[in-house]
Amino acid sequence: MAKFELRLPKMGESVAEATITNWLKKVGDHIAADEAVLEIATDKVDSEVPSEVSGRLSEVLFNVNDVVQVGQVIAYIETEGGVVVDAPSEETAVANESVAAIEKTFEAAKEAVAVPQDFSGSDKFYSPLVKNIAKEEGVSVAELEGINGTGKDGRVTKNDILEYVAQRKTSSNNIQITNTQPQIVAKPETLNLKPEISKAAPVSVNGQDEIVEMDRMRKLISGYMVQSVQTSAHVQSFIEVDVTNIVKWRDKVKGAFEKREGEKLTFTPIFMEAVAKALKDFPMMNISVDGEYIIKKKNINLGMAAALPNGNLIVPVIKNADQLNLVGMAKAVNDLGNRAKAGKLKPDDTQGGTYTVTNVGTFGSVFGTPIINQPQVGILALGAIRKVPAVIETPEGDFIGIRQKMFLSHSYDHRVVDGALGGSFVKRVAEYLEAFDVNRDY
Repeated sequence: MAKFELRLPKMGESVAEATITNWLKKVGDHIAADEAVLEIATDKVDSEVPSEVSGRLSEVLFNVNDVVQVGQVIAYIETEGGVVVDAPSEETAVANESVAAIEKTFEAAKEAVAVPQDFSGSDKFYSPLVKNIAKEEGVSVAELEGINGTGKDGRVTKNDILEYVAQRKTSSNNIQITNTQPQIVAKPETLNLKPEISKAAPVSVNGQDEIVEMDRMRKLISGYMVQSVQTSAHVQSFIEVDVTNIVKWRDKVKGAFEKREGEKLTFTPIFMEAVAKALKDFPMMNISVDGEYIIKKKNINLGMAAALPNGNLIVPVIKNADQLNLVGMAKAVNDLGNRAKAGKLKPDDTQGGTYTVTNVGTFGSVFGTPIINQPQVGILALGAIRKVPAVIETPEGDFIGIRQKMFLSHSYDHRVVDGALGGSFVKRVAEYLEAFDVNRDY
């Protein structure tokens, strides 16, 4: 018999940890190769961890709701063949080096004056590692409760408190502590901007109302939306677009397109193509904000807001969207949309977005005022396409005709995007759509 180390696999460049949400197997169960052993959740998607070998689950090292780092051993599987215990992979070695570097930082931090901590009065859960960092860095319990946690249910993670400590060192005037009540004056991104969730479940007054607790994803979405409104100065621009040529062209080619490519041709990839072109024309819409600095993104990665069957929302990302032709865009849109509905998205599928598009017209809305997907600075809402009477200008004169029109609603961050840029960008998208070539190939 030999033991196989089941490790938390790498789930994307920007994903460092995950929360265990459910063990599908218990100790003693037989596991087939590629069979799912447990379910995990990152801050946006849920996924399964399969076994690379067949054998018997002999030991689990973490419980449900524990946060696990990428590369950590989470369970042991006894195999009947000559499989040996996994040697640390290159990714694990890199992770271990990072851990060693962090440990050195902790040692250096011990020079700071330690502040006695009493966590008994806090109703929030903090891991032993977070508590140790707080003690060594002199972070009070009140400060800790003010940190915007990115872990499960707003839990403060190692990275959260390290980032907070680094920001506090660079701007020591941001935190003012008195002998009685600490007062935190921090940057918006360091504050806990998630809505308060009552400690006890509310009670129905008339005994007839149904009280349902938010699921994990809804709690996260709730926190993100409030944080975005508190962070960005939202302002909107609206523009009406004549998409008659696009509707006619799609009706003409969609059958042949599906037959040749094996993909349905919706309006979404056509709109995404226009947005990607406009972002190349206006690169200052393809940015993010970090404090007083603007980060200009090299790649154009379009987020595509998608409604899930349970009513929640997720935003998978089309990477390097400006490099795709219409066929490639349609395949990317359909693939991400189908996997989102089936719950098969990988954590990396929702990372790295630089601008987001949401289709409110799917539900019949004419236009909307979407909330910016942080840390981006803009989001475009696509309204429903409708047949409307319109003035048509011709060399022979003006006349009234039936046209297919829709509204584009552009929300942007007024901290860094003024009306001229925000309005010019959405106008450029409209120009690309109205200039659509009805004789083009796909």
